[in-house]
Amino acid sequence: MRDALCGGPLHTQLSGTIAAPEIKVNMGSDSGKDPYATAFLRQRGYGWLLEVEEDDGEDNKPLLDELDIDVKDIYYKIRCVLMPMPSLGYNRQVVRDNPDFWGPLAVVLLFSMISIYGQFRVVSWIITIWIFGSLTIFLLARVLGGEVSYGQVLGVIGYSLLPLIVIAPFLLVIGGFEVVSTFIKLFGVFWAAYSAASLLVGDEFKTKKPLLIYPIFLLYIYFLSLYTGV
Repeated sequence: MRDALCGGPLHTQLSGTIAAPEIKVNMGSDSGKDPYATAFLRQRGYGWLLEVEEDDGEDNKPLLDELDIDVKDIYYKIRCVLMPMPSLGYNRQVVRDNPDFWGPLAVVLLFSMISIYGQFRVVSWIITIWIFGSLTIFLLARVLGGEVSYGQVLGVIGYSLLPLIVIAPFLLVIGGFEVVSTFIKLFGVFWAAYSAASLLVGDEFKTKKPLLIYPIFLLYIYFLSLYTGV
């Protein structure tokens, strides 16, 4: 100040530092959330509400795998039913020993569709006969001492409708010839009943085989009557 009053030059020296504000970045799993709410939930034992499940790429399976549908297995079983002769070399016991649901259901629905003739009530009726008819065969087989499950009977009865589906186009073509048409119907019923009975009727039945073969035969006659309208 004295220098200024005397007319001398004024020398001012300024020095110092500016402190930057401390910034904390939350890189934890609770990023983007209210820390007070997070702490409150964790103290109360509700921290699991804050957990986020990570998508696992291995869980993204194809739809057929999710529904447990094996197309190759179904195709093989179809061939086993349509060609029941042992000399062809097919392992036909796979139809009984490895039952599935989607294959027989597809066959029953296909048989229902060709049996509609404008009457949609036939579809539900055929499915009902398939379920309860198979249940009857299952109960009878168990009473006679057979070692079969309801799923096995349901699969075999469903797959064995394939012969009736095969003869359906022939019945449409030669429906006017009663003798030939009757012969084809009997052939289709015997074909279906033989395919089912050869899989369900094992050696454990011994002399009681006709007691199980006969109701299987009647069941496919009834299925055919739903198709033909007789």
